[in-house]
Amino acid sequence: MVEELSSSSEDRRKLVSCQSMTTGDSNFPSSGPASGFEKASRKSKDDLESSGIGGRDLSRLIEALPPHAPGAEMSLLGAMLWDHTVIPEVIGIVSSGSDFYRASHQVLFQTMIDLYDRNGSLDGEQLTQRLSDDGVLDEVGGVDYLVTLAESVPSASNAPYYARIVREKATLRELIEASGTTLMEAHTSSEDAQIVLEQAEQRIFKIAQKREHASSQDLGSLLDEAIKAIEANDGQTMGGLPSGFKGLDELTNGLQSGEMLILAARPSMGKTAVALNIIEHASMAGHPCAFFSLEMGRHQLVQRLICARGSIDSQRLRRNMLRAEDFSKIFAACEELKKAPLYIDDTPGLSLLQLRSKARRMKERFGIKFLVIDYLQLMNSGTRSESRQLEVSEMSRGVKAMARELDIPVLCLSQLNRAAEQREGHRPRMSDLRESGSIEQDADVVMMLHREEYYYRHDPDWLAANPDKAGMGEIIIAKQRNGPTGTVQLVWDGASTKYKDLSELSSDEDFSRGSVTDYGISG
Repeated sequence: MVEELSSSSEDRRKLVSCQSMTTGDSNFPSSGPASGFEKASRKSKDDLESSGIGGRDLSRLIEALPPHAPGAEMSLLGAMLWDHTVIPEVIGIVSSGSDFYRASHQVLFQTMIDLYDRNGSLDGEQLTQRLSDDGVLDEVGGVDYLVTLAESVPSASNAPYYARIVREKATLRELIEASGTTLMEAHTSSEDAQIVLEQAEQRIFKIAQKREHASSQDLGSLLDEAIKAIEANDGQTMGGLPSGFKGLDELTNGLQSGEMLILAARPSMGKTAVALNIIEHASMAGHPCAFFSLEMGRHQLVQRLICARGSIDSQRLRRNMLRAEDFSKIFAACEELKKAPLYIDDTPGLSLLQLRSKARRMKERFGIKFLVIDYLQLMNSGTRSESRQLEVSEMSRGVKAMARELDIPVLCLSQLNRAAEQREGHRPRMSDLRESGSIEQDADVVMMLHREEYYYRHDPDWLAANPDKAGMGEIIIAKQRNGPTGTVQLVWDGASTKYKDLSELSSDEDFSRGSVTDYGISG
């Protein structure tokens, strides 16, 4: 159904009789409450003129009418009145009466959409009667103006073209108003500059989100695109970005573009280690990647990368007890890692808006192909929410939208609640995802990391009775929207904080796997 756009009769009369901006239309009053742009403009004008900075040019700009296209507005309304079958396509571009500049046109558009939504049709008689019932027929110009609208358009088939012009001018007006509000806040706000900046960025982001999206395509063109993709991938063993773990790649066919992947676990299972292992492999293969860390600083992450790459004992590095052979490994690992197009951002308390803004810049500047967030629950939505659960839900949807917008795989780490610790075997489930059930709904892939040995690390009897589980880890794929579920067996090297494929182990390493040191490093 078309979104409800109609208003009450009283609202319609108010809208016509009181415009927030000067229309330049003699049929409608130009006075009314000042918008945020006008208030900010007056203050900015006074401040800049008093300082002698471009006062005359600024005055001319401020006093000019905002961008608008009355001819396109009339032609669009006339096309809708002439042929109601164009309305569904128009709504995909102009969805609200507020996109029109003239108040009379706003009311006419809202009324047309309401009639079409209710009746599935629209003509001059229906529109005239509805406007008359609402008491706004004379205010919008009367029957004569409706006839003028219908006669002003040569062909209803041009309605989408007129709609794009109307939407473009509306975007420019919204940008002017957002800029004016930002200008006013910059002059008067007592908040920190960073908060004012985030609010300004959020206004611009909301405007950008309104841009037109293709809502539908015919099956024939979609099939052509599918055939081209199949031909392009012919002969390739993997359709997505390789993770470096063979078992995981076999189940997922690689990390797929546009997908949101969740890697969840209890603390100290090694979430950050897995994420670093994957992003290290992807970046070393030449794919630009971004790692957003809200939990650990960049220097800690770099140390982990060095230890994992060079198979260096992380505890010896942290305690400055390196051996002679460790230095050669460190230098070799650093030389290799320098070639990786990997970008690390450790901004604490990152908001969803900041994340999306930074990710867009990285996509434009570096062409990133993969992004990791460590971890979801440490983010904030940047807006007030009734509860933490709703806030996490909003962030989850935002991350999913970002993955689709940038067309890259996004791996988002998440915490699990304590339910698994009370369960026999301690195996996690999707229902253990912390603070929001919407995470599992939004995610394309839900993976959970599990190391049973961790719960018995101080129990020598269990270790002696279960030598096959010592040093072992599992990635449990509990959900995959476009593929099978299953379990991937890995080996945990606690010394270098790295997970390995079973196939990577030599016979000696496999024999001593049960004695691999687990330092219980969180992440």
